Order: sequence, then C-alpha cells, then structure tokens
Amino acid sequence: MMKFSRIEVALKMKEVGMVPVFYHQDVEICKEVLKACYEGGARVFEFTNRGDFAHEVFAELVKFRNIEMPEMAMGIGSIYDAGTTALYLQIGADFIVSPILNADMAKVCNRRKVSWSPGCGSLTEISYAEELGAEVVKIFPGAQVGGPDFVKAVKGPQPWSSIMPTGGVKPEKENLTSWIKAGVHCVGIGSQLFVKGDDGNYNIGQITSKVKEVIEIIKELR
Repeated sequence: MMKFSRIEVALKMKEVGMVPVFYHQDVEICKEVLKACYEGGARVFEFTNRGDFAHEVFAELVKFRNIEMPEMAMGIGSIYDAGTTALYLQIGADFIVSPILNADMAKVCNRRKVSWSPGCGSLTEISYAEELGAEVVKIFPGAQVGGPDFVKAVKGPQPWSSIMPTGGVKPEKENLTSWIKAGVHCVGIGSQLFVKGDDGNYNIGQITSKVKEVIEIIKELR
C-alpha cells in the first residue's frame, strides 16, 4: 500500500521542487543513493523500472524507506502498462511515472487514489491526462518537446497545469532558472545528479551536496 496520497505527493513535489530519477541493479548501492538524496533534502524519489527484477529492488527500497526515511515518497518510473502499474502499487509505490500517456494506467491508479504522472508532448495530451486525473503531468523528453518555452506556452492557456519536465534538466543554476521561471511544478533530474568518483563508484557525499545545492537554487528562484 502507498504511504502518501496523490495530493501529498503533488505537494511534496512542489515544496522541494526536484525529483531525483535513478536506477541501479544493486540494492545496496540504491540504498546508499536514496539515503544520500534524503539527507540532501529530497522528499520525493523516482526509481526507474529499467532492469530485470527491478520490482524486487524497489520492494527492498520501500522497506528501507519505511525504517530510515519516513518522509520520502517513493515512486516508480518507466512504466508503460496497467499490469506493471498494479504490480508496483502492490509493493508500495506512492506514485507512478510513465514516458507515455496510457489511460488504462490512470484507471488503476485512480482506484487507489495514487498519483500518476504520464509523459506528454503536446497541449492536447496534457489536457487529456488531466481529464484522466493526473495531478502532475510529465513532459518528456523535456528539452526535445520544446524546453522551458514549451512550458511557458502551455501555462498561457492552462495556468492550472502542473508540469514536471524530465530530460534536458541539468543541476546548474542557469538551466534550472529557465525551467523554474517558465512555471514548472518541479523538475526531474537523472544521471547528472549522481556524481561518481575517479574509480567509477558513486560519491555519496557529493550526491548529498549536489541534491542540497539544487534544492537551494530552486528555493531561491521561487
């Protein structure tokens, strides 16, 4: 069962302004990265469904969250169908993120009042997603669908739309400024957030610092 309702997830996304997006097949590495993000101030985390047995890794992360990070909303991304959606809801996903818009997924999430953020690339798709119950819509790939200018254009006729770009968002002040000033609800940031050392391993301390830095920049811009 989910820990946070769809409204609570949407509020956390807005408050913090940034969602780390991460995948690794090693559970222990994932735990270290998740804790690093939490200590840096993140309160929403998206694990991506991109490898064999990813659901087993996610289940362990949810259990770890329940003990160590009670305020972290745990979501799953790269979901394409209703069946996989139901699987992840069963193991505790607080929100579902997809690169596409699939109405069958919306039905599964809405029955349990779970947050669902489908990938959209046009005003029509965003409007349809909201009709289906999406509180926060994802634009993906963010840069390729039009970047901050696209968000500005959407917010003109639809100022109520809550938009989360993923893809093309960088943990740098200039890039973040363009997105925040365009009116995004929050941003999703992937690989560039997860700093590695010269040995190729994740630098946990630097990840915490980077997450904290990004969140502080976003707060300054709002």
